Amino acid sequence: MQFTIRRISAALDAAIRRRARLEGRSRNEVVVNALAEGLGLTARQQARRDLSDVVNTWRREAVVEAALAAQDRVDKDLWD
Repeated sequence: MQFTIRRISAALDAAIRRRARLEGRSRNEVVVNALAEGLGLTARQQARRDLSDVVNTWRREAVVEAALAAQDRVDKDLWD
């Protein structure tokens, strides 16, 4: 079976070419394998983590808020 895929972004094209080069495989092999893995059709599936245990657990702390605010301050002496 043959497919034509249009509108591949430059970033995706670069990633496909890079993986093909690193793995010594054709771009077609890389794309077919990525599609199969993404659709759950291979034995090798990427482990995924359910993050429901950390959802809504953020608690504001003064020390953390102060550190974050300090990152937003611009040191004008460095930009003159």
